[in-house]
Amino acid sequence: MPTRFVKAAEAIREPFEDRVNRWLCRPGQTEAKDLAVIEAEFAVGQGHGFHTHPEFEECIYVLAGRIEQWVDRERKVLEAGDLAHIPMGMVHATFNVGSTPARILAILSPGSCKGPGLVDVSQQEPWKSIRG
Repeated sequence: MPTRFVKAAEAIREPFEDRVNRWLCRPGQTEAKDLAVIEAEFAVGQGHGFHTHPEFEECIYVLAGRIEQWVDRERKVLEAGDLAHIPMGMVHATFNVGSTPARILAILSPGSCKGPGLVDVSQQEPWKSIRG
């Protein structure tokens, strides 16, 4: 039953690539209709390769650590307290470039979609070789 409060122990844990994401808010879990919030932790050297969300816009807020954030062909190194906004359908990627684990909070809107939520483009040019 949807709730208005999610305690840390109640977060929905979802294995994804080489980590476990923690869903804190999404339709069905909470009463949210237009919002999804997920926490992810990247080990040193790990990341989330180039991809798009065809039906979501996203904010990535850095909770801890140091990440290399790509939004289209623009790259910035972000630290705790920094945020990146990714427009709907835009290619982006996140890589931990620090010496400690990096934690982010990803906020997506709307909270659900009809098509694929994620499209991996990491093996397509220019994305597969853009980092050098």
